[in-house]
Amino acid sequence: MVSELFDPDAWEPVDDTDFRDLTYHRAREVGAVRIAFDRPEVRNAFRPETVDELSAALDHAKRQTDVGCVLLTGNGPSPKDGGWAFCSGGDQRIRGDAGYEYSEGERSAPSERASGEQRDPRADATDSGTSGSGEHATGGAAGSGEHAAPRLHILEVQRQIRHIPKPVVAVVPGWAVGGGHSLHVVCDMTLASAEHAKFLQTDPDVASFDAGFGSAYLAHQIGQKKAREVFFLGKTYDAEEAAEMGMVNEAVPHEQLEARALEWAEEMLDKSPTAMRMLKYAFNLDTDGLVGQQVFAGEATRLGYMTDEAKEGRDAFNEGREPDFSEFPWHY
Repeated sequence: MVSELFDPDAWEPVDDTDFRDLTYHRAREVGAVRIAFDRPEVRNAFRPETVDELSAALDHAKRQTDVGCVLLTGNGPSPKDGGWAFCSGGDQRIRGDAGYEYSEGERSAPSERASGEQRDPRADATDSGTSGSGEHATGGAAGSGEHAAPRLHILEVQRQIRHIPKPVVAVVPGWAVGGGHSLHVVCDMTLASAEHAKFLQTDPDVASFDAGFGSAYLAHQIGQKKAREVFFLGKTYDAEEAAEMGMVNEAVPHEQLEARALEWAEEMLDKSPTAMRMLKYAFNLDTDGLVGQQVFAGEATRLGYMTDEAKEGRDAFNEGREPDFSEFPWHY
């Protein structure tokens, strides 16, 4: 079983992947992929190996020219208590002095804890893990301890989500906490389970802080006062409250969550790929500074290269002659 919400008739595994902490599928009839955290026993908390895999999956999805949408979700429910989670942030049990540490072989299973279905994930010893940065992960399923240094590279994955030239939708079936909360914030849209989705920011509780997209970009979505409430008071919000605040697009019945997400993907795939790409980068531009300008300008340059005017400039250079732009108007 991948997840109780997963429809095996709608998806097929992506070949040539050997992930331990994620599942990665492609829709059979739609140009969309489903990337899912697969550690439900710890509320889908991420460790360095998880982040490496997520980076590799996003990079793979980016390179598929017939894929137009990425659905990011969490498998469930938990085999321990039946609880659901999108992602509860960095696995606090392996947080060292300088970051999150790679395991040497398989880790022992977390201790069993008596709990209810909506157990507060703070009791599962996870935190946001969203401070700092590290070298970009390019491998697949790292898990053999090949990176000796502790890592804090989830921020690089946030930037991947921002810069991937297609919409990324957070599909939230349960808890989105700490660094998991920041991941949903940075996605282009969020779809949430009306019954089980819970949104909670625990950074200050564990002496961590996402001082980038997780806080500043959140303030662009829900306003400064509300964003400070999220961090300073650490309240838990359900899907309807999150939608009213503006950080969730829609709350839907739990059993319909992934079907609705696939419907969204299908709707977006009917749009112009160029327009969708340029719109995403345009939406990002005012909060991404010069990096956002560079990304937008790069895509504008690509469009320019496709024109007859650009081809004349290129061909003239290669042929050793002066370019003739006289047939091209000065549009206004």
